Amino acid sequence: MSLLHAIETCLRTCHLPPSRFGRNAVRDPRLVHDLRRGRQPGPELERRVLAYIARLNASSQAGTGAGNSGRAGQ
Repeated sequence: MSLLHAIETCLRTCHLPPSRFGRNAVRDPRLVHDLRRGRQPGPELERRVLAYIARLNASSQAGTGAGNSGRAGQ
């Protein structure tokens, strides 16, 4: 699965706006927009985004709803 596909799935399931997702994941509110327009993420960015998605999935399964406040790298 591509990174963008994983992000799009997460946006739908977690009901997050794209700018909030990017800001929370990697402090870049334009992340999703740029990826949609062809930006190629480096390995470190991809690792951070996938780790953030994993945390969102874990918190949603636990019922904590951290999708609107969870921040990566802190």
